[in-house]
Amino acid sequence: MAVTAEDWDARVTRLSEKLPDRLRTGVDWLREPSRLWLRVGAALLLILGGIFSILPVLGLWMLPLGLALLAQDVPGLKVPLEKAARGIERLWHRLRGRAG
Repeated sequence: MAVTAEDWDARVTRLSEKLPDRLRTGVDWLREPSRLWLRVGAALLLILGGIFSILPVLGLWMLPLGLALLAQDVPGLKVPLEKAARGIERLWHRLRGRAG
């Protein structure tokens, strides 16, 4: 089964639906096409923060979040991010299967 950019969009939508209402409203607001420059700026700041993950508060969690946000406007990132997410899910299920 081929991975497509639509798979990534569907994943982001499913994850966004699981967020608390207030946070989901903020994410949906940020995902609107008119927020392009704000979204790209936030994504670049998150990626930069992820690079400096040795500092307090800044962490490695910022890097994938920044890439996910940037993928909204750079379609070439969607397929690699979807493949990475699927790989992480497979690894998670394997590890949970061993722990159980």
